[in-house]
Amino acid sequence: MNTTEITGTQLINLPVVPLRGTTAFPHTLFRLNIQTDDHDYSAVNEALSEKGDRELLLLTQKDILEDEPGIDGFYETGVIAEVEQVLQGPENSRGIVLSCVCRAHVLHLSSDDDGFRALVIRNEEPETPLTDESKELVYRLAHLISTENELRGKDALKNAYLAVISTEDLGKTADCIASALLNDYRHRQKILDCFDIYERTEALCSALQEEFEWAACEERIESSVRSSMEESHKEYYLRERLKAIQNELGDEEEDDEIRDYQKQIDDADLPDEVREKLEKELGRLAKTPYGAAESTVLRNYLDICLEIPFGKTASEKISVTEAREVLDREHDGLKEVKERILEYIAVRQISDNVKGQILCLVGPPGVGKTSIALSIARAMKRPAAKIALGGIRDEADIRGHRKTYVAAQPGRIVDALSDAGVMNPVMILDEIDKLSASPMGDPASALLEVLDPEQNKVFRDHYTEIPMDLSDCVFIATANYYDQIPAPLVDRMEIIEVSSYTENEKCAIALHHLLPKQLAQHGLAEDAIKITEPAMREIIRLYTREAGVRELERRIAALCRKVAMRTAEGKQNPVTIYSGKLKPLLGNPKYSEEKPEQTDLVGVVNGLAYTSVGGDVLEVEVLVNRGAGKIEMTGSLGDVMKESAKIAVSLVRSLAAAHGIDENFYKENDLHIHFPEGAVPKDGPSAGVTMTCAIFSALSGLPARHDLAMTGEITLRGKVLPIGGLKEKSMAAYRAGIKTVLIPRENLRDLDEIDAEVKKHLTFVPCDTIEDILSRALIGYGQEQQPAKRTRKSLAPTTDGRVRV
Repeated sequence: MNTTEITGTQLINLPVVPLRGTTAFPHTLFRLNIQTDDHDYSAVNEALSEKGDRELLLLTQKDILEDEPGIDGFYETGVIAEVEQVLQGPENSRGIVLSCVCRAHVLHLSSDDDGFRALVIRNEEPETPLTDESKELVYRLAHLISTENELRGKDALKNAYLAVISTEDLGKTADCIASALLNDYRHRQKILDCFDIYERTEALCSALQEEFEWAACEERIESSVRSSMEESHKEYYLRERLKAIQNELGDEEEDDEIRDYQKQIDDADLPDEVREKLEKELGRLAKTPYGAAESTVLRNYLDICLEIPFGKTASEKISVTEAREVLDREHDGLKEVKERILEYIAVRQISDNVKGQILCLVGPPGVGKTSIALSIARAMKRPAAKIALGGIRDEADIRGHRKTYVAAQPGRIVDALSDAGVMNPVMILDEIDKLSASPMGDPASALLEVLDPEQNKVFRDHYTEIPMDLSDCVFIATANYYDQIPAPLVDRMEIIEVSSYTENEKCAIALHHLLPKQLAQHGLAEDAIKITEPAMREIIRLYTREAGVRELERRIAALCRKVAMRTAEGKQNPVTIYSGKLKPLLGNPKYSEEKPEQTDLVGVVNGLAYTSVGGDVLEVEVLVNRGAGKIEMTGSLGDVMKESAKIAVSLVRSLAAAHGIDENFYKENDLHIHFPEGAVPKDGPSAGVTMTCAIFSALSGLPARHDLAMTGEITLRGKVLPIGGLKEKSMAAYRAGIKTVLIPRENLRDLDEIDAEVKKHLTFVPCDTIEDILSRALIGYGQEQQPAKRTRKSLAPTTDGRVRV
């Protein structure tokens, strides 16, 4: 502490401890909690040093919100205090007990790394005896405290009252009363600023009067809240308190949130029933306390309902010419599919009242069903809303949960409308064949109302509980398997089959669409990669085996990554990829050329199958061994295919005598029927004629034509029944180099759907009975036959290392 005498006035240089939100008074004890690493603790240490004389200055900052006030951020009157005691606190905190001595007026305030320092004038106040004027102030102060004490009851201010009426030093008593009763630090500082005891007492009376009125108002608010609040709803306390404050201030305007919701309802083009429902829920929200759980439910409900685009529609300007340009630009091939879609758009162009037409695109994965649906939306100039139905097994996913449930949400139909922003979007129901029922409900049943034009005019989601008109929406569903779509849904939809792509179509798609797309995604220039057409066909044949083009796109992406690596290494582009040069870029081929056997073999017949990736050629192998009549079937066969095998054996038994086959073959021989690629599950009845022909060939010794394939279901009487998937099966035969395909006669009607390129290279032969099949498939059938003698010479190795019979 530095002390200087200037013309009889004592100046003191003291370290400063800033106070925030409070003020100390002379003649009182004051306690601080200080961290040992704070500047405040440095001031305490200095006061306790030999030079400090245990004194420091307590100075209040003006703005309690300011974390680091400057030298102008403090009042000019403080209190000189002596450090009485330092108490050990938890960790590095200390409790400091201070004895406040007297007022001090700050002449100069400075700051350094250790904190603030002040040059102050010390004001030691002498004891002043009471005068008539001071007695009048004492009486006034005592009366004020006595009146408040009576209002509060329980002698809450009795000690303060006794201190006033027994005072002999008015100035000291005023400081003590201000320290004990005043709460607002600004009132306290105002009293501290009064060096004159009469002004100080006058200011004290005014401040007490004001704070007593505040306390009375606060008590009324508290009483109002407590009387209107049940004991079990304490969480409403803050909201009720705010309401009581607004009522006390005379502010009865609605909450901003309620006004905002009301404005949204007023501005929206809502049907009358919807508007009435939302206003009712808004009224409930206005009466619900803010913190209540129900208020959150109501807010979520209003937010979701107001996001539904009631009254907003896409202006539909349909042009068949523009739609054709969009479809041709974005999709190669698919001629019949495009024609059917254009017919649909043409009808909507002519008539605005066409409703209820629901398209379902069925085809293998990767053939562009979803992209076609998106193209339809662009052609109709409507936003598309995609609803993924794969794996859905809960009705609530479609129709929503009732909002009484915890975390309830609307169904996907409402979400789709909100995302689209209009009430007439193109809704794409993706993977509709992947729906499944569960104990929580059947989502397919929930879709019945959505897709029925007589019911979807007033569709009600369980969550929103308001009617929505879906009749203007265009619904387009996609599926991989027709037979897995629930029958009631099939009845409401028009099925359009999207078949596998031919090699020419895949090549065109890859060169015109997939390659430019992947170049852009990999940041490469348009001419960075040039793939010749023979090279692209080699990729299709040897590196992909699919109905669509997804794997093909991944292969093109792999080529783009190779070129991107070259670009990053500073090597020159562009790169031209030729046929025969793919192995260094894509590795060893994943598949071999689909080529049939080059020789006619006994017991080996080409069948045709329809798989998830399109059509496929399956070689059926039959081996006859000496045994006890056992029939062995391998190749991951399903129940239907096993039944077809039993029918085939029974049918061959009925034909045995007429064709020179030992009639007891089923007793003396074991038959082993095998479908290669045993890891791939197989099922269905269309391999019936193939198994019959293979068994007959193995037993009779007649070789089957290697350039011929067949498909068809067989009966015990030898009749050939129609099958499905002829388009995909014929395409597989075309890829494999087959020349002739035997089909059921009733499938002749399906030849119109087969690609012209495929029909150009294949000969389709209609068959009615198993005799038609055998006469065309087996070499030497119909000539005199003797029971076949099995020798080692009938075994022939195939090109892939397997042994066929």
